[in-house]
Amino acid sequence: MKALMQSFLVMLATATDRQLAKQVQYLKKENGILRKRLTKRIVVTDKERRQLLRFGKPVGKAIKELIGIVTPDTFLRWVREERRELGRPKKAKKKPGRPMTDDEIKVLVIRLAKENIWGYGKIHGELKKLGIKICDTTVKNILIAAGIDPCPERGDKPWEDFIKQHAQTLWATDFFSKKVWTLRGFVDVFVLFFIHIESRRVILGGLTTNPDNTWMKQQARNVCMQWDKEKVKPESLICDFDTKYTRDFVSILKAEGVEVKRVGPQKPNMNAYAERFVQSIKQEALDHFICFGEDHLRHIATCYVDYYNTERAHQGIGNVPLTKRRIRKWKDSDKASAIVSVPRLGGLLNSYRRRAA
Repeated sequence: MKALMQSFLVMLATATDRQLAKQVQYLKKENGILRKRLTKRIVVTDKERRQLLRFGKPVGKAIKELIGIVTPDTFLRWVREERRELGRPKKAKKKPGRPMTDDEIKVLVIRLAKENIWGYGKIHGELKKLGIKICDTTVKNILIAAGIDPCPERGDKPWEDFIKQHAQTLWATDFFSKKVWTLRGFVDVFVLFFIHIESRRVILGGLTTNPDNTWMKQQARNVCMQWDKEKVKPESLICDFDTKYTRDFVSILKAEGVEVKRVGPQKPNMNAYAERFVQSIKQEALDHFICFGEDHLRHIATCYVDYYNTERAHQGIGNVPLTKRRIRKWKDSDKASAIVSVPRLGGLLNSYRRRAA
């Protein structure tokens, strides 16, 4: 049945409407033949039932023609039962024997499940540490009633959750390159930078035409000296699998207590903050210049990073500068002529402020 469903999903993604109709007709006939060969009735679990309801309800009345694992009447009965359960609060039934679990304990069980990636067994152990007497089956039932998978197969937390939880101590790094005109013609110059995930603040590293191991070790030492000035010491650094990040580079950072987390390959969204900065500096500055020598490129990159860190409005944090300085509200008595520009790079980058009184 699993292989049949996979084949069906592949064909859904590639077929035209006419082809889809023929393929569905074939699959229905094939499914009927397979069902006749089964020796006994298929009994679905509660989890499988929830999955069938989740994907079957959006199909609507057409489910009568598609469903084969149970009868259409059984599926409709499941739908009605689910609606009744959602439409009214569950009433606690008084049963003889073990007393009902206290509501406060239920809340705690659900909290532990949501804040961690634990299964019901690990949650049960944590409750025992807290002196709460409850059996593991009860923990499992509480999670099921709350719509939470009680097994540890819930998987790792999404990458976005990791970013949010560690943003204050998390940095990312990447390279961007620019062709520079020299006496030997155009050469590619690589520029290393580091970006703080929480604040979006950028530290510009070095630039070179040959980012070998010796150069990378020196960049690791340089950025560690910069990080010593930070109020919150970095704990993790995101980078891709570029071979320029050598073992010695990683070792120096590790010795300073910074864990290097490699992401990818071909997953730019896992290093999205660094990728977005590369796009910004190229579109807003580098693409407008022909650079004559490394010093010229360094000047452009330094000016842009200063503008980026102090004046540029960032949409990701509410269209305000990273410095988050206090902004005075506009008054009726204010004059537009009192607004002056602060140009950078020959007027390519402009920021505006009120003229000093």
